[in-house]
Amino acid sequence: MLEHGGNLVAASQQYNIPLSEWLDLSTGINPHAWPVPEVSAASWQHLPAEQDALTDATFAYYGSYWCLPVAGSQAAIQVIPQLREPCRVGVIAPGYAEHAQAWQRAGHEVIPIAAQDIDAQVDALDVLVVINPNNPTGHRFSKEQLLTWHRRLQSRRGWLLVDEAFMDVTPEHSIARDTHQAGLIVLRSVGKFFGLAGARCGFVLAEKTILQQLRELLGPWSLSGPTREVVNRALRDRAWQQKMRERLIEDQSRLSALLTRHHLAPTGGTALFQWLQHREARHIHTALCEQGILTRYFEHTTSVRFGLPGTDPDWQRLETALRSLRFIHPQRKPADKNQNATVV
Repeated sequence: MLEHGGNLVAASQQYNIPLSEWLDLSTGINPHAWPVPEVSAASWQHLPAEQDALTDATFAYYGSYWCLPVAGSQAAIQVIPQLREPCRVGVIAPGYAEHAQAWQRAGHEVIPIAAQDIDAQVDALDVLVVINPNNPTGHRFSKEQLLTWHRRLQSRRGWLLVDEAFMDVTPEHSIARDTHQAGLIVLRSVGKFFGLAGARCGFVLAEKTILQQLRELLGPWSLSGPTREVVNRALRDRAWQQKMRERLIEDQSRLSALLTRHHLAPTGGTALFQWLQHREARHIHTALCEQGILTRYFEHTTSVRFGLPGTDPDWQRLETALRSLRFIHPQRKPADKNQNATVV
């Protein structure tokens, strides 16, 4: 299994700091989670109904024609490659490494492709996998570009798979409404924007045939009853969603400015994280861990990702820790030698 952010137990053991004393900035999960209410007793006592209020809430929120709830988008990432015979699959790099590994395990030829090289290589692929906005770089593709690539792939019965795990803050850039088209698959998650990572809930948006095949592989009851009830309410809470989008955009600017003040101007990012390529990335990560602040270090891209602090004391703690990094000085723009690296 690949390593991921959020492994506080390992960090606690390595640095001998109690779990309760850590500030976890390693995951890109919204620290201001949607407030989960008490769920009904019936949701615990009965098998989950697969055609319930969540179905309508999902269609309304994503604007999709067809949708399959799954136990986190990770479940779909691992199974979707089994729906095709071995073929050539381009995967954006750097990017979330589970995509490349899942296609490789299913016997496909995986070609890492930097964002700027996709257009030149897409016609040699059977499947293209992109993350929009990308994790960890924050690079965003336009809807027009994505749909153009989809048309080129579909002319040869190819697929475009777009992971939109970090799209909720900017839904106007989503292509979820276009997933009725053959060969266009979008993955969404409630773990990041809604801060409900523990619910293990995601959605696959695609044409009905693909979803039926995927459901056969995953089996029934992919979501628990309590999860379906909670996510249904969260997707319908438009007032909270709008206020949270505004807050996260403000926090994005605040984090970028904070890092820049300490000679760590971000290389990229989204409303939920900032990403920094830096020659001292490992030392930055380690120095912060020694102070009980966990970031996400990426060895292959010599970079570190910062999630959002959740409270004013957390912001102040990060500020104090960054001020202590005496070895940090302004640096030149990072070289592109690692652009085809894959990260998790």
